Amino acid sequence: MSLKLNYSMSLANSYGLTKTQKTASAVCILGLFILALALFNVQFPNKAITLTIALSLMFVGAIWFSNSLYLDKSKGIKNDGVWFKSLSARGLIGWLIGVVLTLFYIVLYFYPQYLGLGQKGEENTGLVALFDLLSQLLSGRNASQWFVYGTLYTVAILVFGYKFILKYRHNRYEQIRTISVMFFQLAFAFLIPEFMYVMNSDLPYYDLKNIWPLNYYNFESYRIKAFISAGNIGLAMLIFGIVSIFIITPILTYKYGKRWYCSWVCGCGGLAETAGDSFRQLSDKSQFAWKVERWVIHSVLVFVVLMTTAVIHSYLGNDTSKYWLTKSSFLIFVASFLTIIFAGTMIFKRNELAKDAKYGAIGYFVIIMALFALHYFSKDNSLFLFKSESLRKSYGFLIGSIFSGVIGTGFYPIFGSRVWCRFGCPMAAILGFQQRLFSKFRITTNGGQCISCGNCSTYCEMGIDVRAYAQKGENIVRSSCVGCGICSAVCPRGVLKLENDSMKGRINPNEILLGNDVDLMDLINNK
Repeated sequence: MSLKLNYSMSLANSYGLTKTQKTASAVCILGLFILALALFNVQFPNKAITLTIALSLMFVGAIWFSNSLYLDKSKGIKNDGVWFKSLSARGLIGWLIGVVLTLFYIVLYFYPQYLGLGQKGEENTGLVALFDLLSQLLSGRNASQWFVYGTLYTVAILVFGYKFILKYRHNRYEQIRTISVMFFQLAFAFLIPEFMYVMNSDLPYYDLKNIWPLNYYNFESYRIKAFISAGNIGLAMLIFGIVSIFIITPILTYKYGKRWYCSWVCGCGGLAETAGDSFRQLSDKSQFAWKVERWVIHSVLVFVVLMTTAVIHSYLGNDTSKYWLTKSSFLIFVASFLTIIFAGTMIFKRNELAKDAKYGAIGYFVIIMALFALHYFSKDNSLFLFKSESLRKSYGFLIGSIFSGVIGTGFYPIFGSRVWCRFGCPMAAILGFQQRLFSKFRITTNGGQCISCGNCSTYCEMGIDVRAYAQKGENIVRSSCVGCGICSAVCPRGVLKLENDSMKGRINPNEILLGNDVDLMDLINNK
C-alpha cells in the first residue's frame, strides 16, 4: 500500500477533509438524519428496515472515514493539527456539538416523551418506536428511552473504538484495551441485561460491570426484594455485587491499578476513550482544577457512603427476633469498618499523604462519625439523613443525571472527555484511593530521555502534568490516573512505561535523576 505524505509544514494549514472523508461523513450523517426524521414522528413504511439502514449507514460511514483517515498513513502518533480544528479546539463546531449533546441528554433524562416514549400504557411513537422491533427481538418488550440510548451508546463505542484502534495501531496496549471496552459494552452492558430479562423478567435491570458505588441504587429496598424474589439467580447477583465491593475490586486494583476498570471495563470510560478521544487535550491541567477535582470527587464518594448506609438502615428493624442485622448493629458495623480503614491509612500510609489530604480525610471521617453518633443517640432515630427520601432522589438527579450525563458527556467538546471521571465518579474515587496507597501499579519514567515536548501532559485526559514527573525521572503514582497509557503512546522517546511491580520504591519523589541530586551507584545498589 502506498502512503500519502503531507509535505506542508505551514501553521496556516487548514487540515481539511479529503473528498473521500467528506463522502464518508455524509453517509454517516445520512444515518443520523434518518433517526432525526423518526424523532419528528415521520411514518416509515417498515421500521425494521429503516433502523437497519440508519445504523448501517452510521457504521459504514464511520468505518470508511476512519480507513481513509489513518490507513493511508504510516503507523505512529496521529494528533497533528488538533489545535487547528474547530471540532477539537473549542471552535464553532465543537460548541454546536456540545450544545446538541447537552440538549439530547436533557430530553433523555427529563422529557422522554419528546423522544416518543409512550405515556401511561400508550404505544411508543417517534424515535423510540423505531427501536421497538429490535427491543422485541432481544427481550420481547417494547423499547424504552434507555434502550434507545443504550443502543446508540454501544454503536458509538463500537464505531469510534474502531477509529481509535486504527489511530493507535502502533501501540498493542491501546488496541487490546479498546477491544476490551468494546466487548464489555456490547456484551455486559447491552446484550446480557436484555437476555437476563428473557430468562427472568422479575430481575431488576443489572449491568454486570457496574459495581457499587457507581451503581449507588443497587441496595434500594425494591431492588433487594426483587433480587431475593427472583430465586437463585437473583440471590447470586446480589452476592456477586457484595463480593465485588469487598473482594474482587480491591484485589484487581492492588494487582493492576484502577485501569483494570476505568480503562478496560467501564462504559463511561469506554465512551470517553473512543468517542471522546478527539477532546482529550481539552482537560484542564491547572493546579486549581486539580484541587477542585480532589475535593469534589471525594465529597461525592462520602455522600454515596452516607446515602447507601441510610438506604440499608431504612429497611432494617430493631427487633432481634425478626432481624439478624438490626439498625443499631448495622450502624455500629459501618462505623467500625470505616474506622479501621481510616486508622490503617493514618498509621501505615500517612507518609504517602500530602498535608491537605490528611486534613481532608480527618474532616470527612469526623463528619461521618458525628452524623452516625447524632442518629444513634437521638431519642427517636430521626436524623434527616436517614429519613429523607428526597435527599436520595436529589443525589440521583444531581449526580446520576446532571453530572454523569448532561455535563459528563454533553460537555466533551468543551471540558474534555473525562469530566465525570475526574470530578464526579465515586467508583473512580474509591479505586483511586486504593491505587494511590495499596496498588502495585505505577508509570515509570526515564528522565534522561525526556525532551520536554509536552505531548504526555497535553493528551492526559485526567489533567495530570505528566511532563513534570518525566523531567525528574519520578514514578507517576496518582489517584486520578486511569492507566489509559496514552501518555506513553504519544511519547516520541519511550520515556513512559506502565508497570505492575512491588510496592517497594514505588513512590520516589526524592529520586530526581538530574545533575548530582542522586548518587547513581547508591541508587543502583539499593534496587
